[in-house]
Amino acid sequence: MPRVGGGGSWPGVWRRGLVLAALAVLLGLFMLLHSFVPNGSMRLGSLVDTFLPWFGLGVPVLAVGALVRRSASAAVALLVPVLVWVNFFGGPLVGKSHSGGDLTLASHNVGAANRDPVGTARELAASGADVLALEELGSQATGVYERELAKAYPHHTVQGTAGLWSKLPLSDVRPIDIKMDYGPLAGAKQPRLDENRSLRATVATDKGPLVVFVAHLASVRVNPRAGFGTAQRDRGVEALGQAVAAERNERVVLLGDLNGSVGDRAFDDLTSRMRSAQDAAGDGFGFTWPASFPVVRIDQILVRGLEPRSSWVLPRTGSDHRPVAARVSW
Repeated sequence: MPRVGGGGSWPGVWRRGLVLAALAVLLGLFMLLHSFVPNGSMRLGSLVDTFLPWFGLGVPVLAVGALVRRSASAAVALLVPVLVWVNFFGGPLVGKSHSGGDLTLASHNVGAANRDPVGTARELAASGADVLALEELGSQATGVYERELAKAYPHHTVQGTAGLWSKLPLSDVRPIDIKMDYGPLAGAKQPRLDENRSLRATVATDKGPLVVFVAHLASVRVNPRAGFGTAQRDRGVEALGQAVAAERNERVVLLGDLNGSVGDRAFDDLTSRMRSAQDAAGDGFGFTWPASFPVVRIDQILVRGLEPRSSWVLPRTGSDHRPVAARVSW
């Protein structure tokens, strides 16, 4: 039997690395069938949904193993996870942005621990956004943002830790209850405006009213014993979904730190009513957190009744999140 590259017989390269081949097929099937991962009390399904793109890192690891073992079977089996990953995530790598648009939207969790609110405000003002949402506004920093953004944005509102700045007039402003306070006594408590983390406002554009929601949902945690702690955030997602569903205006935008990827099944009720600007018109994944090395997009721009033209991540500021922006058209 002829030798292949001095590495053994031709049948041998197919017999070697069968374990690697099996792992490659299992990886592909896991990504393909990830929606079947149960989402019980530990919310493992949501955790897998959130970080699903990163499971593709298993491909180069297995590829190295296939090369070391000189295994043809493992190399061919790697086509399974590669094709699944490309089917799910190849679109963002190609890019979907287009020129044009009528309005530029931006959102940024400015970070309560941000040591440079002045620099952050100036960076955001230079972004050219027509409508700008800010989350996690601290009591002291709010005045800084109001002062630094006043020239670029003559209209603004702050409801607790959520704020909206606009070049266009605002009206019908009100806070939105995203169920941050929960329990048997929650209904008896007097809500405090300084603790509010979401708002709704109407922006007057030359093509009609645009309803804008700004939200900062509860943080999530990963605990080896408790799993993916998303209960409070998920209540906020439900509350936002109900608010959007009840909104009669045709054109609606949701800006904010949702503390979750729109690929997470917990957002299905919301994403069934709204489109992600990044998914529709972004280049790349648009990861935003943590700012030093983003691994997930939790800062979102969702739209209804509008056509996303482009979506991108703005340069890093003093926050632990990166700001996001999108250009939309009617």
